[in-house]
Amino acid sequence: MSDMDALKTEIKKLSAKAMQAKMDLHDLSEELPVNWTSILDVAQRTHSAFAELEAKRSRLKALESA
Repeated sequence: MSDMDALKTEIKKLSAKAMQAKMDLHDLSEELPVNWTSILDVAQRTHSAFAELEAKRSRLKALESA
């Protein structure tokens, strides 16, 4: 498998992870004030997931244009 194919596979996995984090954050917001103490943890996980996804997408774009 090429680096580009491996990166595409990784992006698919990261996208699913980011979408799940987004849903977790959404669910948490609907349940407030229950579990309000976990807001920072869930928000950080969501932020990290999307940041990693964006970085990998940028890397793929750079590979594709090279």
